[in-house]
Amino acid sequence: MAAIALYTITSELHDEEAVRQATKEFLDSLDITFDFKGNDFADYGSHTLDLIYIRTGGTEGIFKRLLPALQAASPQPFYLLTSGKSNSLAASMEILAYLRQHSLSGEILHGDAAYITQRIRLLTAVNEAKRKMRGSRLGVIGQPSDWLIASHADYTAARQRLGVEIVDIPMQELTDLLLTRSTTTQEGALNIYDALRTMVASHQLNGFTLRCFDLLKAVRNTGCLALARLNAEGIVAGCEGDVPAALTMLIVQALTGVSGFQANPASIRTETGEVLFAHCTIPLNMVERYELDTHFESGIGIGIRGYMKPGPVTLFKVSGDMSRYFVCEGELVQNLSKADLCRTQQLIRLSDAAAASYFLTDPIGNHHIILPGHRRTLLEEFMK
Repeated sequence: MAAIALYTITSELHDEEAVRQATKEFLDSLDITFDFKGNDFADYGSHTLDLIYIRTGGTEGIFKRLLPALQAASPQPFYLLTSGKSNSLAASMEILAYLRQHSLSGEILHGDAAYITQRIRLLTAVNEAKRKMRGSRLGVIGQPSDWLIASHADYTAARQRLGVEIVDIPMQELTDLLLTRSTTTQEGALNIYDALRTMVASHQLNGFTLRCFDLLKAVRNTGCLALARLNAEGIVAGCEGDVPAALTMLIVQALTGVSGFQANPASIRTETGEVLFAHCTIPLNMVERYELDTHFESGIGIGIRGYMKPGPVTLFKVSGDMSRYFVCEGELVQNLSKADLCRTQQLIRLSDAAAASYFLTDPIGNHHIILPGHRRTLLEEFMK
């Protein structure tokens, strides 16, 4: 079954043969594969994206009669596709105005073929990500680190807005799995990886955030290598028990296939829009190469110094109650290796230098997620 279903609404006043020919020409101009349903709405709401093709004018009453059944079938906005022929745009505008009057959301997809194709692909990607996230389970292994006083999450908001269930898991469960004595630092780091893998399976998690600094005392090691590997395997793995950051990473993973680099600003130049981000772990599938070092703050265990390909990046963060978010595009200018910072260091120049003031005036906590590519449009569409 195609991911995109196309349903049609047509006035009986119009010549069917002429409408059929106009439909073929219009749909052939779009570089999209549709599951063509015609006027049979029986399985409306069962696809990744459901489009209602308003083929002619005089269709407003037909849509109004269908609306209760369509609302019951799907909570998604109504996407009205129109070529503009046979007064179809005018009818679509009247329908959308009616939806707005009844506090229902919708959008008219109209314009040249390239724009419509791009918009449909974007909406499909966003809806697919939302489907992936619905029913996801995010573990919080231990509580958020003591210093994250602004980085707690509203579990109800996460469930209602994202479909994500947040599960609290005692830190003791992890440390009980790490009783085996390790002969080397690397062996100990791999034991942490194996233990976290076991917990992901036993709790049926799609991701987790770990109160990782507790491992420094418990086993004299770090989770940095384990998190780097798990993220590369598609299991979202966040640091320091930061739940909003982990939720942000879940969104990024669902939309792009990578978890993103959880990091905090180390220095900011507001006049140039340059921000230096750093952290001691990064998903291994985001870097061209990496080196093993010690964990920065403690000087023990393993930290990851990863080198990501310079070029376009996007910064993203959602708040713990889902009420706001920050997104900004930029360029990764240089990977650094300063001795006095967490091991992976990225100098990023924001596309909008003025956006640097956000970090100094109204930040959503200290951790932000960095992902490759310019993805602002995709992320903003998701957050709608």
